[in-house]
Amino acid sequence: MWCACELLQSARRVGAGLAVALAFALACGSAAAAGVPTAVFGFEFFDDTLDTRPEVRAEQAARLKLVNAELARLIAESGEMAPVDLQGEAARIAELAPLHKCNGCEEEIAGAAGARLEVIGMVRKISNLILTLSLEVKEVGGSEKLVRAGQVDLRGNTDETWLRGVRYLMKNRILAPGQPPLDPR
Repeated sequence: MWCACELLQSARRVGAGLAVALAFALACGSAAAAGVPTAVFGFEFFDDTLDTRPEVRAEQAARLKLVNAELARLIAESGEMAPVDLQGEAARIAELAPLHKCNGCEEEIAGAAGARLEVIGMVRKISNLILTLSLEVKEVGGSEKLVRAGQVDLRGNTDETWLRGVRYLMKNRILAPGQPPLDPR
C-alpha cells in the first residue's frame, strides 16, 4: 500500500509520469496479493515453570494473543505470504492442540484450507526472566519440508519483550533479505 501512495505523491509533484506511477502501483498491489497461501497457526505456549496462578496464566494468555496478532499482521504485510482463512477449522485446531505434539496433524488442516505453507511457533517460558520464541515455515503437501525457521531468546517477560521477539524473528530470520523465494514455482 505504501508503494502506491509514495508513487502517486511523486507523480502529482512532477505532473508527468502519472500513468507510469499508476501502473507500478498496480504491480505493487498485485505482488503483495500474490503471496504464497499460508496457514498461520501462530505461537503456542509451553511453561517449564508450571506456574498455575490464575493471574499469571491470564497474563501469559493475553501476551500470546498479542504476539499472534502481531505475527499475523507481519505475515499479511510481508507480501511473501498470504494468510488463508482457518476459522472453519477452529474447533478442530482446538481439539488437536497443542499442535506441536500432534505429529504433523496441522499439515492436513493447512492443506484443506488451500495453503501451500504453514507457520507454527512456540513460546517457551523457562523462567520468569528467560523465554524462547521459535518459529517455523514449512511446506504443505506431504513433504513438510522446513523452508525457513528462527529462534530468539528473550530476557524479561513483558508485552514489549514478546513483541520485540516476534518482530526480530520475522525481520531477521523468516523474512530476512537474500533468502530464496518461499515458493520457487
